[in-house]
Amino acid sequence: MNQLISSVAQKMSGTVTVPGDKSISHRALIMGSMAVGETVIRGLLEGEDVLNTAAAMRALGADIYRDDEGCWHVHGVGVGGLHEPAGALDMGNSGTGARLLMGLVSTYPFSSTFIGDASLSSRPMKRVTVPLEQFGAEFHGSENGTLPMTVRGTGSPLPISYDVPVASAQVKSAIMLAALNTPGITTILEKKPTRDHTERMFSFFGVETTTTPQNGGRLITVTGQPELTARNLVVPGDPSSAAFPLVAALITPGSDITINNVGLNPDRTGLFTTLIEMGARIDLLNEREECGEPVADLRVRHSTLKAITVPEGRAPSMIDEYPVLCIAAAFAEGTTVMRGAEELRVKESDRISIMVKGLRACGIEVEEFDDGMAVTGNGDKPKGGALVETHLDHRIAMSFLTLGMQSEKPVTVDDGSVIETSFPIFRSLMNGLGASIQADGEEKQ
Repeated sequence: MNQLISSVAQKMSGTVTVPGDKSISHRALIMGSMAVGETVIRGLLEGEDVLNTAAAMRALGADIYRDDEGCWHVHGVGVGGLHEPAGALDMGNSGTGARLLMGLVSTYPFSSTFIGDASLSSRPMKRVTVPLEQFGAEFHGSENGTLPMTVRGTGSPLPISYDVPVASAQVKSAIMLAALNTPGITTILEKKPTRDHTERMFSFFGVETTTTPQNGGRLITVTGQPELTARNLVVPGDPSSAAFPLVAALITPGSDITINNVGLNPDRTGLFTTLIEMGARIDLLNEREECGEPVADLRVRHSTLKAITVPEGRAPSMIDEYPVLCIAAAFAEGTTVMRGAEELRVKESDRISIMVKGLRACGIEVEEFDDGMAVTGNGDKPKGGALVETHLDHRIAMSFLTLGMQSEKPVTVDDGSVIETSFPIFRSLMNGLGASIQADGEEKQ
């Protein structure tokens, strides 16, 4: 265990760049591997999740390496060019990597075995295996549909039409990746729109795909077996990572920070919209586009926050940000209500129950619902002082370390090493802005 302790910060100031977007980093490596030629990726997130995807794509036949300047080079094999891996594909803690790659290999005539850590091995995979079986793939694993699992792909896949029963970008993307090596047109209906990173990345690499609004959702088509040409791209900064220094600055008096190159995909900006509605001072500077994705620099200043009821329909655009929104809500005046977020129950952990338990341990009033929670603040500093169990969840860890920056007593998380999966420079970046986050037994800087 690597305990981390977060103590009060005087103010946050400075300019930083957060690591590349995790969702886009996974997809950049996968699509570069499916293109012909060399794809050069700048700003790739070098966390464990993405590195595991890179290792898996190497095992499937792509040549992937990092140069001395931090650029990643991907020499792809083309659609249809993957080969059977020699060993199991270890996806570590990454549900995104596991589900996307299950989709990718399901339409190839070989077997692939997926394994992961204890957290990933407890997470449901049937949501992706059910539609992938319709292409002709077979899945062999535990009775409850968790890893380890062997995918026996099909050499004669058939295009499918599928109505996605849950709002999940991972399910949609798994189907889209299976469709790449499937002749004909695959159709996907989302009842609730989810992140469209895969659609944007497909278009960027030249896949023929359409997206049409339909009954409040989206109808997506993918024309299979395209010839993809390598592209160079810059990965936008991850808005989910930017959320932590952003909230830290909002709750810390005297703060004024700038976060450069943050991805502002409309399907990912629910937290920013919510915080602005709560009174957050967030200014968008230098708005532009990178690899089909909108980006900007964010100026963030300390703000007086007021509680709101978050629209349930906003959940898909901020599903990973509810834990850190809970921290902002603890400093807001009134009760912030968050519903429609039942997907949090099946993330890296049951984020609803774990956040509720940790918030209460820190003296914060919170009500738990099946699909969310309500957090009450009074504008004062919460008590803090708790040792919070992270349950191997990086966002839980970072959220409570952010809380510790303005609570009356320091907040400790039981295992800070899990942060490596998505934000390897979290502690150094936060401390560089003015935070005080130390390992247990380490002297304050």
